[in-house]
Amino acid sequence: MAKKTQAKLSPWDIVQIARHAERPNIGDYLRLLCDDFVELHGDRLFGDDRGMIGGFATIGGERVMLIGHRKGRGIDENIEANFGMASPEGYRKAMRLMRLAEKYGLPVVTFVDTPGAYPGSEAEARGQAEAIAHNLEFMSTLKTPIIVVVCGEGGSGGALGIAVGDRILMLQNAVYSVISPEGCASILWRDGTKAALAAETLKITAGSLKELGIIDEIVPEPAGGAHTDPAAAVAAVKKAVLANLAVLKKLPLDKLVEQRYAKFSAMGRF
Repeated sequence: MAKKTQAKLSPWDIVQIARHAERPNIGDYLRLLCDDFVELHGDRLFGDDRGMIGGFATIGGERVMLIGHRKGRGIDENIEANFGMASPEGYRKAMRLMRLAEKYGLPVVTFVDTPGAYPGSEAEARGQAEAIAHNLEFMSTLKTPIIVVVCGEGGSGGALGIAVGDRILMLQNAVYSVISPEGCASILWRDGTKAALAAETLKITAGSLKELGIIDEIVPEPAGGAHTDPAAAVAAVKKAVLANLAVLKKLPLDKLVEQRYAKFSAMGRF
């Protein structure tokens, strides 16, 4: 049923579903996916970014370090979380937690859901680009399994800052792109009304990205999108995460890192 509905959707339709106000966010995943969760705060350099959340969690009996972009539910929560746009301290917090995961032998599971990193002047002054770039380098050699779940919007470098993983899972109606369709349309055609055309051109849907080898697995959603049945959507994510985790944990760490590095080095070759 879900696959039949999906076939009728345009890329622009999928963008709207990915941005739906009731789509499951990190708070829903923590509530429905985790047996327990202990949040850790701060980057130990500047402060605690509420646009990025992370801590120790248990998923189906598996202890992990869970990290994700935080979008709020309602205007007050969204303002607190800066609408899911993390600042440098958010990415540095994520790296601190991943370093802890490596130290304690815990797999890392990240949830990507952001329109992009916060582009404000204060974020730039505190080293936004450096923080994201450092995360990319750090994650590429982290000696513990990393599973990435693109669950909503995967926007630009803001997404990539926690998206270097051994397995990249993507929900059926999520999007993942170097730029928003509106931004692309404004640059290419100087016309933001051509966002639907840009969405088609960018190949930002799970099906297109699976064909291109950018993601590894598409996680099915209920008909109409994850917001129509959050419990079913989260259950599908849980099943996929645990299945991939079981495979990755069997690999020697050196082999795991070697394969991860090769995976990302091969991207962009046609």
